[in-house]
Parts: sequence; C-alpha cells; structure tokens
Amino acid sequence: MARYNRVILMGNLTRQPQLRKIDSGVAVADLGLATSETYKNRNGEQVETVCFVDVVAWGRQAETCAEYLTKGSPVFVEGKLQLDQWQAQDGGKRSKLRVRALRIQFLGRPRNATSGVPAGTLEEDGEENPPF
Repeated sequence: MARYNRVILMGNLTRQPQLRKIDSGVAVADLGLATSETYKNRNGEQVETVCFVDVVAWGRQAETCAEYLTKGSPVFVEGKLQLDQWQAQDGGKRSKLRVRALRIQFLGRPRNATSGVPAGTLEEDGEENPPF
C-alpha cells in the first residue's frame, strides 16, 4: 500500500501562538489557523465556509512563531496529519487530529520591522530560507 501524508494550508492565525517547553526542554507552539473558501450556491449567492485547523510546531520553528506571529497573521503551512490520543480524567478516550508543521512561511511583515529579521521561511530543523 502506498503511503503519503502531506498537508498544505494557507490562512490566518485565530489566536496568539501558545509556546511551552516539554520536559526535555524542546519548544512546542500550538497555533490555530483559519482557512476559508468562497463559492456560489445553487441560487447564485456567494457563500463563504471557514475551516479551523490546529497546528503544532516544534523546536526553533515554534520559538520563531511565538516571537513573530500574532493573532490574524497570514501564514503558509506545509505539514502532515497527526492523530493525538489520550485518556481523559473521566476515563474516556479522547483524540484530536491536527497538523504537525514541517515548514511555516510568514506571509506578512515581521512584527518588529527594525529587528532585521526577514519575512522568510523557517523549516522544522530550524534552518531559515530567504523569501526569494
């Protein structure tokens, strides 16, 4: 059986990135992303649908997202689907499907334009690619 797990999304953040560190000291950022689609229905009316997606970024990429992105920031995300499963305090099983970011490209201006940091791409391994 062939396997391929890749997601490509572009949208705006629905909240501030939430940065935390796990026990090993690795940074993790949780992002909320909204993507929208506009189409005409049978009556010819414009209809907009919005899809809300949870995204997780790791390492240096997580730190950079927390530093430079804010609610409403436009981003381009490449990643893969990840299913998280856990047992809740009430004993029930819970699960959540989200995107593990492999690459996040900032589409807007940097939050601090005087910092000298370009609006480029940061990949999961922390290597920055120029925006050109």
